[in-house]
Amino acid sequence: MTRRLRAPVVLPADPTCSVIRDGVVDIDDDGRIGYCGPAASAPGDAEVTELPGILLPGLINAHGHSPMVLLRGMGGDLPLLRWLREVIWPAEARLRPDDVHAGMVLGSVEMLRRGVTTSAEMYAYPERMADAVLTTGGRVVLGGPIIDLPGFDWRSTVTATERWIDSDGIRFGPGERVELSYAAHSAYMLPPEALREVAKSAQARGALVQIHVAEAPDEDERQRAEFGSVPRLLDQTGLLDGRLLAAHAVHLSDEDIALLAARGAGVAHCPGSNAKLASGIARLADLRAASVSVGLGTDGPASNDDLDLWEEVQLSAMLARLSTQDSTALSAADALLLATRGGADALGRDDLGALEQGRWADVVHIDLDDPAFAAGLDVPNEQLLANLVWAAGSRRVRDVWVAGEQVVAEGESLRVDRAEAQANVATAAAHVRG
Repeated sequence: MTRRLRAPVVLPADPTCSVIRDGVVDIDDDGRIGYCGPAASAPGDAEVTELPGILLPGLINAHGHSPMVLLRGMGGDLPLLRWLREVIWPAEARLRPDDVHAGMVLGSVEMLRRGVTTSAEMYAYPERMADAVLTTGGRVVLGGPIIDLPGFDWRSTVTATERWIDSDGIRFGPGERVELSYAAHSAYMLPPEALREVAKSAQARGALVQIHVAEAPDEDERQRAEFGSVPRLLDQTGLLDGRLLAAHAVHLSDEDIALLAARGAGVAHCPGSNAKLASGIARLADLRAASVSVGLGTDGPASNDDLDLWEEVQLSAMLARLSTQDSTALSAADALLLATRGGADALGRDDLGALEQGRWADVVHIDLDDPAFAAGLDVPNEQLLANLVWAAGSRRVRDVWVAGEQVVAEGESLRVDRAEAQANVATAAAHVRG
């Protein structure tokens, strides 16, 4: 029988960010949404669960390195390139597969408890990451880092990615919880030959390519001098001919933005990490005006330093307003859509990010027992959305479903003992510190 979640407010994350009063979300036996709309119009009989708060789609973290919970707080006062070269990369050289698994389990639990049901990940030992997410019940788009460094052979990683996709398919697991992708680190850490090979391989399989783009002003000086800009290099190597997610995308020209828009590339905007590392403020208003699909990302928990995407929702609006000196640059509704529907669009996924028929039933329940909602629900829709985005954030996330399965209840994971997961990370982190 159809399962029906009923709540005083449902936010389906449609393009206009509608607010449905006394709404329901129907979940079919396959874990997909059968209906979302007013309770009075709901079809047929169903097993009803009455909930007291707000239902909305699971948030999508469009860029992360979640196993870096192991490295949280390390080198936190350094600029990006020194932070990578002096602190992070030496520590990561000591990582073992079980360390990454422990980090990904806790990172996934941390996100699910904040209403983040999907994350796009780039990190070592991707098989262990996939296993970790299948353990927690979350959803992930992942790839092992394709990078040209001592000890890393980019050709081997491309080949391994090809074999995995050819064996298991692009998506697998219950509710298609795992999607495989190509995680090319960046244009400054890969030769053009590698970028061309990644483009060719990914497009032959219909796979997404995740890549850091124009994050810090000084990271890609050689590529800018030779090719004009990183987006131009990506275009020349064929990467913009397929599915591409550009993480950060801070230092872009008008021509770069127009190129990304024309090629249909997505952008993962990471305002918290970019601010902490003083990398800059992405041109969010201009990206949106050009109709580039933009989602929000936390980046890694060692450069943010948490995995709470609700903070990125707030920061995206604040920094867009501050950088343009325009308090209307990004509304609360706009910011919420970046974290839901926008993230799905940036990933090229039309089955996530909204409560619409046929999409996966990744659903979050926000409880109203909080000062943020003291004025009640009988307020204008704009005020209700403002209270959710600006005042409540993640602290009242109570229940979470992924592919129709409840994985969080009363704010805690139903699948993983959080205390044990935290203890496992403490052990792994001690090893990584050396």
